Amino acid sequence: MSERRLKFWGWGYEDAGADSTQVRLIAAALQKRFGLQELQIEAPPALEDLNLRSPRVAPPETLRGLFVDEPYERARHTYGQSYRDVVRALRGEFPNPPDWVAFPEHEREIVAILDWCSSSGVAAIPFGGGSSVVGGVECDVGEAYDGVVSIDLSRLDRVVEIDRTSRAARIQAGVFGPALEAQLRPHGLTLRHFPQSFEFSSLGGWIATRSGGHFATLYTHIDEFVEAVRVVTPTGIVETRRLPGSGAGPSPDRFFIGSEGVLGIITEAWMRLQDRPVYRASASVFFRSFEEGVEASRVLSQSGLYPANCRLLDALEAANVGAGPGDRALLVLGFESKDHPLDPWMDRALEICRDHGGEFPEGAGRTRTDAGASREGAAGTWRDAFLRAPYLRDAIVSMGILSETFETSITWDRFDSFHAGVMERVGEALRRVCGTGSLTCRFTHVYPDGPAPYYTILAPVRRGQELEQWAAIKQEASEAVLALGGTITHHHSVGRDHRRWYDRQRSEGFAAALASAKQTLDPAGVLNPGVLVDPLRE
Repeated sequence: MSERRLKFWGWGYEDAGADSTQVRLIAAALQKRFGLQELQIEAPPALEDLNLRSPRVAPPETLRGLFVDEPYERARHTYGQSYRDVVRALRGEFPNPPDWVAFPEHEREIVAILDWCSSSGVAAIPFGGGSSVVGGVECDVGEAYDGVVSIDLSRLDRVVEIDRTSRAARIQAGVFGPALEAQLRPHGLTLRHFPQSFEFSSLGGWIATRSGGHFATLYTHIDEFVEAVRVVTPTGIVETRRLPGSGAGPSPDRFFIGSEGVLGIITEAWMRLQDRPVYRASASVFFRSFEEGVEASRVLSQSGLYPANCRLLDALEAANVGAGPGDRALLVLGFESKDHPLDPWMDRALEICRDHGGEFPEGAGRTRTDAGASREGAAGTWRDAFLRAPYLRDAIVSMGILSETFETSITWDRFDSFHAGVMERVGEALRRVCGTGSLTCRFTHVYPDGPAPYYTILAPVRRGQELEQWAAIKQEASEAVLALGGTITHHHSVGRDHRRWYDRQRSEGFAAALASAKQTLDPAGVLNPGVLVDPLRE
């Protein structure tokens, strides 16, 4: 039986994605929304039609067994999963593939690979699941390097040790989300970290990019789960102490969380785990206006109830995923626990929603002990759409539709003006660049001091000019976010796409400190060039 392969040009498995009926329905809906003629579907490229340049360097014979140079792996490791990546891949444009892809199975092999890269002027791109949407794993590193190697960690995929007493586990960094949860399930445990990329992203990638999970309050970022890390750098191995907390200077864990592969390659981590939930409660609450939903979300975030799900969708966003009629905002609200029924928490949360104009069916949100609690009604529709979205995005892009997102965070006191400014500036850019388009908003996370708004763009683009139009919209959206006081990214990381705005967001002192740290740990400047900070190469 042949092994299922991942697409080299888009999201997920080659035998998965939108079927022909779904594609026709999506195309018809987009044609109607934007007043378009029949949309032409661009076929994905065939692997045999790609013209990849020959490898410019060769690994030493002592390491040759760790490397492959066959076209499929080189193509698959050229890009991540951004709109820009998919457009170029659909065109069959792979001008900067990695010269080789390495598949280490042991930490000592990563040490040897980095030694060779550092001594030979070869750039080393750490690769987890390749799900970056910001150019974080792209192999275009300029002319300063003799070659590029993509270091794929997928064979470091085991839960090595479990401490049931402390509810923690030592886990290799290359394990994907489903395989991780499958290994924890027999112990009644879960990491409880479910980003949208969960199916095809790795623990090491989550840590390196400061990933944000599905849950909207309390434990949302991977930061909260990291107990200790082990990192291979070109100058040696760094291992932090495993402790529940420490006040001994700046946190060494935080030093590597979010480092995006520029300081070292994370090989293992001790992670705090949770007991698998038994009790669940879910409710769908509709609001006549997005503003009412915003205020309810603020009060919920400051109530100390800590719902597992508190996702607010504006009216058009709710309609886009089939969870709303198009004239009301939707709040997807949920609680879960291993320890206790949830009715008192849900009752109070729904009372808060009602106080701010929320409407929901009688008897909504009762505690259940079956997995169906979050899979029914508008909440279930949203959940299904959330999981299907990456697959559907590829189909939408193939139709000549710009499908892009950007996300940020802002304090509650500034959200109203921030949101109005973003909608105005990006909406005007859509009309100017694309002629028409839609811009929607949802909250992915809510904190006591502010929300994380997530914006989705859909707009028709001109064939052959997709990247230029994307760049113009990206420029306006990023400038608006920064000018209006938000962060350039809440959970998508920096990569190469956000780099110039990240340079403006951070202070000069911190930038200098980060550059010095990179110089110390990666003196040859081979790790993920172009991401976060420029290397000072010896």
